[in-house]
Amino acid sequence: MGRLCETENLTDIQEEILKTVRQFVDAKIIPVAQELEHADEYPTEIIEGLKELGIFGLTIPEEFGGLGESLLTYALVVEEIARGWMSVSGVINTHFIVAYLLMNHGTDEQKQKYLPRMATGEVRGAFSMSEPSLGSDVSAVSTKATKREDGSYSITGQKMWLTNGGTSTLVALLTKTDEGADSVYKNMTTFLVEKEPGFGETAQGVTVPGKLEKMGYKGVETTELILEGHEIAADQILGGDPGKGFFQMMDGVEVGRVNVAARACGLAWRGFELGIAYAQQRKTFGKVIADHQAVLFRLADMATKVETAHTMMVRAARLKDTGRRMDVEAGMAKMVASEYANEVVEDSFRIHGGYGYSKEYEIERLMREVKFMLIGEGTSDIQKMIIGRSLLKDYKLKG
Repeated sequence: MGRLCETENLTDIQEEILKTVRQFVDAKIIPVAQELEHADEYPTEIIEGLKELGIFGLTIPEEFGGLGESLLTYALVVEEIARGWMSVSGVINTHFIVAYLLMNHGTDEQKQKYLPRMATGEVRGAFSMSEPSLGSDVSAVSTKATKREDGSYSITGQKMWLTNGGTSTLVALLTKTDEGADSVYKNMTTFLVEKEPGFGETAQGVTVPGKLEKMGYKGVETTELILEGHEIAADQILGGDPGKGFFQMMDGVEVGRVNVAARACGLAWRGFELGIAYAQQRKTFGKVIADHQAVLFRLADMATKVETAHTMMVRAARLKDTGRRMDVEAGMAKMVASEYANEVVEDSFRIHGGYGYSKEYEIERLMREVKFMLIGEGTSDIQKMIIGRSLLKDYKLKG
C-alpha cells in the first residue's frame, strides 16, 4: 500500500478493523465499482457485506449491539471505503450521523428503540436538513411542525438532497416549530420520522418521489422528501424537548464534515494510486513518463497533498473524540481535504492523458465523484466563514 495515509498510535483493534476493511475494499468493491457506478445500480451485495463486518454499528456502544469504536476509527474506515468507491461511504455516512445524534441527544427510550437495530443495519438512517430554497442557510428552514391539541404534531414541507432517501427507514428531520423563543435557532426541532424503504408514499403523509439524477455519486440514491400533514407523536422529538433541533443538527454536521474530509482523503488516495501506477506503465520518448521531471514533480505534489489532508482529517476526528468543540478544525479539515482531493484527482487525470477521458479508466469516475466533495456538508466558502469568524473571536484585539 505504500507509506501514504498511515496513522500513528492506533490500537491493535483499530489496526485489525482497518486491515479487514481494506481487504474487503480490494476484493469486493474496487472490482465492481466501475460497472455499478456507470449503471447507477445500488450496491446491494456490498452493503450486505458491510453489515456482516459490523460497519453499520461501528460507533454504536456495545450495550446496544455495536462495536463501540471512536469517531477516528469510523473516519479511517470511511477513508478506506471511499478509496474503493465514494458512493458506498455515503451509504454509511447519513446512517452514522443519525446514530450519533441518538447516542448524544436521544432519550433512553429512543436509544433502546433504535440503536440495536441500527447496529445490525435493520434500521437505516437518513439525515434531512436542506430544502429546495435553502443551501447552507439553516435559519431559512420552512418545513413546519404544528403542535396539535393532543400534544402530537403535524409536519408539512419539502426536503431536499436526502442521501439514502429511498433505502432509509428512519429520518432525522429538522423542522420549524413555534416555541415562543426570540431566536429562530431556538424555534427548530428535530423529529425522528419512521418510514418504509422505497419510493412513493412511504408513510402516512410522507412521499419520496424518486431518485435525483446526478453527474456523480451514483449507485446510492439522493432524493426529495415531501411531507403533507404527517402526524407524529411528541415522543419522536429527538431528546424529547422541542426547540433544540438546530444545536443538535450542528453537532451532527461537525461529524459530517469529518466524514466528508475522510471521503475526500479516500478519493485523493485512490487518485494518487492510479496516477503513479499509470505513470510507470505509459512510455513516451523512450522512457516511462514517471521519469520525466514534469510528471515526477506532479506526483510529489499529489502525495504531499494526500498526506496533508489525511493528517488534518485525523486531527479533527481525534479532537471530536475528546468531546471538545471543533467546528474550526472540522471546517479546516473538510476544506483542505476537498480542495486537495480535487487537485490530486485532476493531476492524476492529466497524467492519464486522453485515456483519462475514457469511461474504461477509473480516473474518469473519480473526476465526477470528487466534485461532490466541494459542496457536501458546506462549500469551502462556508468553511472559511466559520473559520474566519472563530479566529476573530480568538484573536480579538483588547482595548
